[in-house]
Amino acid sequence: MCTQLIHEIPTRLNVTRRDFLRRAVAVASVGGIGGVTLPTVSADDASQAADAKPAGDGDVKPSANWPDFRNGSSLRGIAGTSLREKLELKWEREAPDGCQATPAIVDGKVYVAGLNGELQSLKLADGSPIWTYRSLQTDNPKTFIPGFSSPVAVTGDSVLCGDEEGTMHCVDLKSGALRWKHETGALVVGGATAIGELVVYGSHVGKLFGLKRASGELVWEFDTNGPVNGNQAFDGNLTFVSGCMEPVLYVVDTETGREHTRVQLDELLFGTPALVDGILYFGTPEGTVLAVDWKAGRTVWSFASRLSRQISSAPAATQDRILIAARDNSLYCIDRQTGKAVWSFETRADNDNAPVVVGDRVFFGSGDKHIYAVGLADGVERWKYNAGVKFVESSPAVGDEHLVICSSGPAGKVLCFG
Repeated sequence: MCTQLIHEIPTRLNVTRRDFLRRAVAVASVGGIGGVTLPTVSADDASQAADAKPAGDGDVKPSANWPDFRNGSSLRGIAGTSLREKLELKWEREAPDGCQATPAIVDGKVYVAGLNGELQSLKLADGSPIWTYRSLQTDNPKTFIPGFSSPVAVTGDSVLCGDEEGTMHCVDLKSGALRWKHETGALVVGGATAIGELVVYGSHVGKLFGLKRASGELVWEFDTNGPVNGNQAFDGNLTFVSGCMEPVLYVVDTETGREHTRVQLDELLFGTPALVDGILYFGTPEGTVLAVDWKAGRTVWSFASRLSRQISSAPAATQDRILIAARDNSLYCIDRQTGKAVWSFETRADNDNAPVVVGDRVFFGSGDKHIYAVGLADGVERWKYNAGVKFVESSPAVGDEHLVICSSGPAGKVLCFG
């Protein structure tokens, strides 16, 4: 089901190949729909929310950087830097064809990849370009240039990003020159993660790959029995992957590329999870959020959203809370221990944007063209900005006291606040 649309041939004359591929990505993980009821927020829940601890405890370390999709291999979506109370737009740049790739921020530079096939290094201070790398080098204007579709990852002296034709690109951090490429033959949506001397990522070809970080040489590949859509969380040398065709979680030993164990899930894991204390948290096509203890092989709790609409957003996870956006026009805050609702925040359109926790606030972009900041403790709006463009695939990156986010559509933008 996840790959069916990708392999169909677009027949309508007003649908370009890039438009078709982008729509395919958006619906690649659609699942069943069912009726559920949103848990009510009681006075006790509100009291607990007021006592919620700010982010930054646990394994989240203060840092001025945001090097990859969720700022670390546990994919918790917590910033190690602060943001001023009322953000101001510092600069914006056009993003032809829009952006699907979440940017990275490292050492005063922001790395942005677009569906026009350009990966750029920009100065964080003013957005001026440092270098530009193209997924395909050609002077023929009729040649289709693959757009970048996976989150950007910066590791060491390299920048990694996957494209919509299935190639992972590794370029030099300083110059933007190509270091190596690895071709999978199918769409790459999830970002790469560097673990030791390896780079690990998955693709819609239905495999998880382990490559030599220095050369891109294939070390191992693992069959996931279906397309891989998200980033992988890591617990030491173990990582977690699901093929979005069956509710099975594979635990893979990255040292060998072999299955360590597998867990039967109650519902599909088709996106990016967050990992805290051995528990994986993720949304499902049925509009629920699951907490799964992978060592015990069981579901700890299940949270039901209001309208049972698919949840594609990656969650943010503090020591006490799970924050996740949903296509029922909501952002949910869930008690991490009990799975009960603490609060919900409603927008005017559906939300796939992965939220980011910055101190006592939660930031995310919405399909209603606004960027929001709400209180972590109470879900009360603290700030918003009308960008005039939708925020769907690309989620915020927060580094060096700046927030950078990219928008969707042919009139896409790269926006920097600080």
